[in-house]
Amino acid sequence: KKEHQKNTHIMAKASPEDLKALFDTQQGYMKYFFDELDYEPLQKFCQLVLDCKGTVFFTGVGKSGFIAQKISMTLVSTGTKSVFLNPTDALHGDIGIVSKEDIMVMFSKSGSTTELLTLIPYARAKGATLVGVSSNAKSKLATETDMHVMLPLERELCPFDLAPVTSTAIQMLFGDTCAVAIMQAKSLTMDQYAMNHPAGRIGKRLILSVKDVMKPLSGLPLAKPDEKLVDALVELSSKGQGCLLVVDDANTLLGVFTDGDLRRSLHEKGGEVLQAPIKDLMSSTPRTTLAEGKAVDAMREMEAGGRPVSFLPVIDEEKKLVGLLTLHGLVNAGL
Repeated sequence: KKEHQKNTHIMAKASPEDLKALFDTQQGYMKYFFDELDYEPLQKFCQLVLDCKGTVFFTGVGKSGFIAQKISMTLVSTGTKSVFLNPTDALHGDIGIVSKEDIMVMFSKSGSTTELLTLIPYARAKGATLVGVSSNAKSKLATETDMHVMLPLERELCPFDLAPVTSTAIQMLFGDTCAVAIMQAKSLTMDQYAMNHPAGRIGKRLILSVKDVMKPLSGLPLAKPDEKLVDALVELSSKGQGCLLVVDDANTLLGVFTDGDLRRSLHEKGGEVLQAPIKDLMSSTPRTTLAEGKAVDAMREMEAGGRPVSFLPVIDEEKKLVGLLTLHGLVNAGL
């Protein structure tokens, strides 16, 4: 018996030719969807959402429920107030959050999902506008709701025409494409999009300023221009930033001296260089950045000019030192 199970397992495989045939078939079903799709109901649906003064609720059961939830999340992330409402929970109290200014969008492949049909009269009693989304124009969901969006479905890719694998794909296409259309109609800017994604890489790139990720002035490795190199070495090594920031008594940035400068100076001049003042060894024209600038722009400045640097002194409009931006800090911030 074990040998038979082992052989059966070995024989179960999907060849590249089988996979290509399936993808080609699914492509054909997608073509049927696009060829038969009526765009007028889609336009009306998008306008309904754009005109909505309340919340756009999405609901569905099973796989359609997961798709409804995902589309609701897409709308939220692109600037539309939306919530997924589980139909069973709605019938047990959660429908209390629905009002006459809201829209309720119901997803069902067949249009005959019992939980949704049961919910319809109660959602209507709350005054919400009801939208049915199905692949059956003659379904009860299509006739009982205020608006119906028909998603043409030739059949499921499943060999038994049962597993919802094509129907869910076209539901996702409908919802996410309409979400982008609504986003464009609202003229959502990149900055507004980023505000909805503060923890994401895009959001961080568009939101974080230099002052948000820089090291503050306190604790930075500072040196005066007339200070001897030998006296500044403790500051250079103890602060662990790989540089000295040379400032005057008013904290105006005069230059920088790096670990690399130290190695080059010792190689070229020997030990006597330790008695030289920092001002004779420093770079007096370092790259800098402003505290109010975007952190991502400062990161690009670090990489520019053919000679990448690992830090940028941060100054204000009067060239006063206010902080230090490091590559390590940018990495830690997720940039």
